[in-house]
Amino acid sequence: MWLMNWLEAGRALAERIPYSIVALVARVAAASVFWRSGQTKIEGFHIKESTFYLFRYEHPVPLLPPDLATYLATIAEFVCPVLLVIGLASRLSALALIVMTIVIQIVEPGGWPEHILWFAALLLVLARGPGAISLDQLLWSRWGGSQNAGVAAR
Repeated sequence: MWLMNWLEAGRALAERIPYSIVALVARVAAASVFWRSGQTKIEGFHIKESTFYLFRYEHPVPLLPPDLATYLATIAEFVCPVLLVIGLASRLSALALIVMTIVIQIVEPGGWPEHILWFAALLLVLARGPGAISLDQLLWSRWGGSQNAGVAAR
């Protein structure tokens, strides 16, 4: 009986963690992966030639010309993480990075143990929103948008 009480107390304590904290951690975790990847693709304000080589010969992206894929991926790895961290256009950014994760998984199938973690964090943001600690929340509440349409409030 004491074990059940202890487990119930633990569950109740865990349920008191605000969603806004969970969402913030998920946003920062996913953003950091893509930001760090973007950092490896540039030198100064230019995309490295080795990045173009990678997309042309080592990991070509299906359905896209290699140079276009290089630009799109590099830009997305800088823009989407920033938007995720500040919580602006969070669901759109999460969706873009989910698509990118799926493409990465297709091109590099052996990386699924990491990719599934990125996918899970991004899916949480896409499905439930960025939480109360976000610019999305501020904008939705300021302009009278439906709370459920924008972000999960807790």
